[in-house]
Amino acid sequence: MPRSKPLVVVTRKLPDAVETRMCELFETRLNLDDRAMTPAELIAAVKGADVLVPTVTDRIDEGLIGQAGERLKLIANFGNGVDNIDVAAAARRGITVTNTPNVLTEDTADMTMGLMIAVSRRLTEGVAVIEAGAWRGWSPTWMLGRRIWGKRLGIVGMGRIGTAVARRARAFGLSIHYHNRKRVHAKTEEELEATYWESLDQMLARMDIISVNCPHTPATFHLLSARRIALMKPEAIIINTARGQVIDEDALIRALADGRLGGAGLDVFEHEPAVRPELLELAHKGKVVILPHMGSATIEGRLEMGDRVIINIRTLFDGHRPPDRVLPIDS
Repeated sequence: MPRSKPLVVVTRKLPDAVETRMCELFETRLNLDDRAMTPAELIAAVKGADVLVPTVTDRIDEGLIGQAGERLKLIANFGNGVDNIDVAAAARRGITVTNTPNVLTEDTADMTMGLMIAVSRRLTEGVAVIEAGAWRGWSPTWMLGRRIWGKRLGIVGMGRIGTAVARRARAFGLSIHYHNRKRVHAKTEEELEATYWESLDQMLARMDIISVNCPHTPATFHLLSARRIALMKPEAIIINTARGQVIDEDALIRALADGRLGGAGLDVFEHEPAVRPELLELAHKGKVVILPHMGSATIEGRLEMGDRVIINIRTLFDGHRPPDRVLPIDS
């Protein structure tokens, strides 16, 4: 007798092609309204599903996992990070957790470079002037930004995305510096002519641009603290396309408002989707460029993410270890 298809519950609207393929392969319950599930809906999902497919907007904590039914075997995150999931709690219940790595690298690196240029060359300020009908013609001293060619870029977190940023930045004439838990391979350093800094403090004090590309973990929460932001040069800028919690947002706002930083480009926020009114005000003043967490938002990236989720589900229910299994940090 053929084995029944696993019941897969998807918490948000996914691209049509991904949903169609899921419906072909699995018994699938979709979220056609594309709104975040309520806690009660998530509880119902984990109690009845074989597979839960959440996104970064879903908080899959120990309390929720504790209410999972015996059928739940896999939490297949539609996303690269898993800071929204208590991986250790899932492991204790024998529930596998997977993510979608190596999919968002290039898209996020593109957005990092876009923000770097937008902040340095005051692009959003220029757009605002045009939209307001306030442009009176070219002037040799008006709307002057800063050149990025020849500047020093400090990358915090030299993983896949950090390395992709470095490759792009190298082509833009930036000098590459980085801080990481472990030094990257010598060939990568040689290719990028990258300088490794064991001390984050020392690197921050010397850079013109800082790019945050590390994941959010207990060890990286407020890694860029008030003390560390104070080490930076007053004309330096910070770009964050990783997670908002890596930067002390209060300290960043104060430094920008006081003129102790040259600017910031933020695609993520500490309490998103909430954006602090102070950041909105700074954006109006041209001190910061803010985007609504769209660094990975490409059609190609979303389709590839869906493919990875499907591969992980099929592999597990074929009796094998999913290729993108995530283990608890202390494993």
